[in-house]
Amino acid sequence: MRGAMLLDALHVPLDAAVCDRIIAECRGNPLALLELPRTWPAAELAGGFGTPDTQPLASRIEAGYVRRLRSLPGDTQLLLLAAAADPVGDAALLWRAAGRLGLGADPAAAAEKTGLIEFGPRIRFRHPLVRSAVYRSALPPDRRAVHLALAEATDPIVDPDRRAWHLAAAAPEPDEQVAVELERSAGRAQARGGLAAAAAFLQRAVALTDDSARRTERALAAAQANLHAGAFDAALGLLTAAHASPLDELQRARVDLLRGQIAFASGHGSDAPPLLLEAAKQLEPLDPDLARETYLDAWGAALFAGRLATAGSLLDAASAARSAPSPRHRPRPSDVLLDALAMLITEGHIAAAPKLRQATRAFAGEADHNFRWGWLTTVPPNVLWDDESWHAINVRQLQVARKAGALARLPIDLTASAILAAWWGDFAMAAAVIGETDAVTEATQTRIAPYGAMLLAALRGREASALIDSAIDAAIAGGQGIAVQYAHWVRAILFNGLGRYDRALAAAQQASADTPELFLSAWALPELIEASVRSGHSHLGLAALERLVTATSSGGTDWALGIEARSRALLSEGDTAESLYREATQRLACTRFRPELARAHLLYGEWLRREGRRVDARQQLRVAHDILGAIGMDAFAERARRELLATGETARKRTVETPDELTAQETQIARLAREGLSNHEIGTRLFISPRTVEWHLRKVFTKLGISSRKQLRDSGLNAAPA
Repeated sequence: MRGAMLLDALHVPLDAAVCDRIIAECRGNPLALLELPRTWPAAELAGGFGTPDTQPLASRIEAGYVRRLRSLPGDTQLLLLAAAADPVGDAALLWRAAGRLGLGADPAAAAEKTGLIEFGPRIRFRHPLVRSAVYRSALPPDRRAVHLALAEATDPIVDPDRRAWHLAAAAPEPDEQVAVELERSAGRAQARGGLAAAAAFLQRAVALTDDSARRTERALAAAQANLHAGAFDAALGLLTAAHASPLDELQRARVDLLRGQIAFASGHGSDAPPLLLEAAKQLEPLDPDLARETYLDAWGAALFAGRLATAGSLLDAASAARSAPSPRHRPRPSDVLLDALAMLITEGHIAAAPKLRQATRAFAGEADHNFRWGWLTTVPPNVLWDDESWHAINVRQLQVARKAGALARLPIDLTASAILAAWWGDFAMAAAVIGETDAVTEATQTRIAPYGAMLLAALRGREASALIDSAIDAAIAGGQGIAVQYAHWVRAILFNGLGRYDRALAAAQQASADTPELFLSAWALPELIEASVRSGHSHLGLAALERLVTATSSGGTDWALGIEARSRALLSEGDTAESLYREATQRLACTRFRPELARAHLLYGEWLRREGRRVDARQQLRVAHDILGAIGMDAFAERARRELLATGETARKRTVETPDELTAQETQIARLAREGLSNHEIGTRLFISPRTVEWHLRKVFTKLGISSRKQLRDSGLNAAPA
């Protein structure tokens, strides 16, 4: 149990059989559990398809094992090597391979007598370092011999992929037939969601390819697989290898395209837009369809880079896309999306609204297109204030990304899910998704701002300035201008909740000044209006309201019109203000935005109290206080409590959380268990072992006073947003 938990600390995806073997061989040694997998490639952990011979000897302990091995008879060393070359310890396979190597019972007896290995249904070394010492100290011809024997002993129908991998490890020189087998294995691995394994197969195929043209194509395919798997350094290395060979114009453009995609996915935001724009221009005469797709990539990269882009602004990307060749066939959803986003920047909200709605419909109803375009497909519903379509698209994105094992994509998709959960007032779900995001970003070394964590902290009203400041510093260093803008927006929410209106106004002004055509600047405007009115700068609020009306008019949703009515009310008087406050509460009550609804009741109650209508004010303030307290928006709830006191009514401060409340990870595991996922499926999704899932579920059952999954389904635990 503790061993599985220690492996969880690595936040890497582990194949179940490989994980079991590591834990068994480490025998609970914490140092070995933490140190050994850090030296292994992701593909080795994901399914045994790594290359341990490329890793250095781990320690003097391993060197000591090597000295002991060299004192053993040659046949015994060869049998130990065959056992080490199989990553899952399949005893039946080992004995078939041993027969092909001409090894009888004596080497096995001698090997077991050393105490270095145990033979049973699963082969287990005394310590993982014994296995690595055996493999890495062997001579290359001996390694190739045992891999060939293991390949010949592997059923090509039952396990063609492991057979192909052993054949590849046995090949002394380039072998086209084996390279083709590896490509087939990569296709199967990718189809079942094993992108890390697919990347490993393709990378090995590159090494076994003699023909220059084929090697270049395979290197580009391997680079793309590594990109999607989150192995950015490996992807860049393959592009360097591809660039060393003669490239045609299309291949050169594809290299530039992949470099730009890697720069964007790995968090080097300012570098990506010019690389992608240049690649798109190169592709126009060679592959117009791919050129349009690359312009869409460039638009997204420019959005993320914002003002920090070294070149290739959002306007540059949009203008270039507008002048790109039209689709040669019936427009694909990606073509509609590109036209909508380009028009949004060049012509504004009103002109782009029909195209934005068309793009939203296309991606809300088509799961097949979401993998390629991911988070970009949520931009139109965000601009249109259409949170239901945003949610529907995001759910599909997460399903497709998880099924494909696309670790490079998951952090952005999870971030959108965390933002929605927090904004809808489900803080437990938001915290759980944030935890999963952190695990994936650590596994892939993806540099993405803590968007979800910042919004959650701001809505809770807890002092989050240090988190926001560090996020801004990291975003500037990584060239992610959108993260800087986002941080100013959440800071405005934080300070409005705390009643520090001058600071909220300054933050909202910074957030609303960037890319006014887009959703973040529009989301900052209500914060600016509230802060300006409360700080005595209503003239700034009036100017912001004009911009907000332009932004909300293209959407027409209850979310948009409710926020607009609330903002208008702040700048109105008398019957007009009251009518607008009522409209705001009625419209926002039709949405899932409980925090925004509660804030509308709070502002309405504050206005009523200032109008001298204490009894009416108490009604609105009680509603606000109850909702805000239930959600966990402590600062806004305290605002409501103080206003209630001013009307002559008391309200208790929200109590601290009890020790029996579920943690973020326990909440997420409980929710997934309620959905019917097995411990193994939950572990795969959260990058933890099934044993750790079981351990957490026991704690969940204890805290909830239940004893089974059936009772969990019947418990009062909130379901995930749907």
